[in-house]
Amino acid sequence: MIWFWLALALGAGCAIWAIAIERHLYKVRFDSLRVLPAGSTTLRVLHISDIHLAPWQRRKAGFVSDLIKLKPDLVVNTGDNLGHQDAIRPLLAAIKPLLEVPGVFVNGSNDYHSPTARNPLSYLFKPSEPTHGAKLKTELMTNAFEVAGWLNLNNHEGRLNLHGLDVGFIGLDDPHDGLARPETLSGQAGRVATSEFVIGVSHAPYLNVLEALATNSAQLAFAGHTHGGQVCLPFKGALVTNCDLPTKNAKGLSQWNFAGKQMWLNVCAGLGTSIFAPVRFFCRPEVRLLTLLPKA
Repeated sequence: MIWFWLALALGAGCAIWAIAIERHLYKVRFDSLRVLPAGSTTLRVLHISDIHLAPWQRRKAGFVSDLIKLKPDLVVNTGDNLGHQDAIRPLLAAIKPLLEVPGVFVNGSNDYHSPTARNPLSYLFKPSEPTHGAKLKTELMTNAFEVAGWLNLNNHEGRLNLHGLDVGFIGLDDPHDGLARPETLSGQAGRVATSEFVIGVSHAPYLNVLEALATNSAQLAFAGHTHGGQVCLPFKGALVTNCDLPTKNAKGLSQWNFAGKQMWLNVCAGLGTSIFAPVRFFCRPEVRLLTLLPKA
């Protein structure tokens, strides 16, 4: 009988930690890559993703606002900013300081529709099926981003001059919700072909998306969506990625080779969760500050 009560107490403790504590322990993770052309100036890239903001989440909103203190040279936003149908204005208020910095963005499905309740255990068996709650006024968010100068990369490309470096960007709308148009990438790549460095951006890091970005000249890609697994185990890590990305690559840096084209991938575990699954276990909410260095 004592083992039953010990197991019950352990389970309750884990649940309290995952629901009430860890999901609020926001963290900045730092990493670096030596990938820029020789002679380039170092670039500090702030990667934010999967904020899933709800109007009452003031601590999270404050964390986002304070990220400007990191003094990034570029912000890459890989979507799922919204976590509630009334979250657009709180999100824009939180992110306002970062809009002063050059940035690029793509959307996730939660930027188009409010979340819906679903069985969280279903994620253990296969990637979730898209479900659509109330349609959101997404253009209020995307218009504000664009007015501030951020590049909309939803099935589109763009270029920015960052400290004298001509950086090209190619991007896709959310592949998890069937909105990506990989056939547009060859045209995008052609329009940024003379850039000195090319970055790919997508919300969800499906393998076919990574291959499409790499084969269309992206040297570095940014993605979110996985939540780092959201529920992880000690020593094992993520149990799922909610796509076909291997669990060992659920967050952080990894290198990929497709048809002889090499590309780095940076996956951000994100800051939030669905309001219907407010749990993080051995997977702290995060943003990533990636310092890009010139090749020797």
